Amino acid sequence: MRNKAKMSFFENLKNAAHKEWVAYTQHEFLRQLAMGTLSKESFQHYLKQDYLFLLQFTRAWGLAVYKSQNFADMRYAQAGVNAMLDTEIALHIDYCREWGISEEALLEEPEASACVAYTRYVLDCGLSNDLLSLHVALMPCLVGYAESVDWLLAQPFTVLEGNPYRPWIDMYASAEYREVVGYAKEHLEKLATGMTKEQGQQLNKIFSTATRMEVAFWDMGLNQLW
Repeated sequence: MRNKAKMSFFENLKNAAHKEWVAYTQHEFLRQLAMGTLSKESFQHYLKQDYLFLLQFTRAWGLAVYKSQNFADMRYAQAGVNAMLDTEIALHIDYCREWGISEEALLEEPEASACVAYTRYVLDCGLSNDLLSLHVALMPCLVGYAESVDWLLAQPFTVLEGNPYRPWIDMYASAEYREVVGYAKEHLEKLATGMTKEQGQQLNKIFSTATRMEVAFWDMGLNQLW
């Protein structure tokens, strides 16, 4: 009898949070975005909050440097900080400008409750636990956007031609982003080596909670919640 291939640590996390993962990666925000019917105001609200989200996630990557116990893990986390500070934030500001949102408006934007809850939860996971816990809390964001785009591109209702949200879709469907996701999964797998069953159960809870926070973030954007 042929042995089944061992499931990766990330796939185990995702399977344990199947309900939450589906709610996140197949959210109504994404459905409307895929059809091009999402309101401009909802997308603008999401973009402004995503800027504030990036600010806090950059702090989380900085925390990952501090939590690392070897240079390899430090370099991986440093690359995350550098990507945010040197590339991602500037690109986001430029993209917001295309949607009529100035950098000044981004700086003045108050954080919505969903943004506060999600980002501070991730930071608390890092402060209260080990490096693996922090990276597990970061994974729904890193991988989820790629899988969300995979899902919507496979749907018959998705319209790309003339869709104002196509640049957003293309960004997370890009080979460059998929490379980042691949590195994240590989690094997570290395960190999880030697993990105990009890640790695994706790990490499942962290992943599930962070995924629910992503659902709330989509809700916030779709319904323009504060």
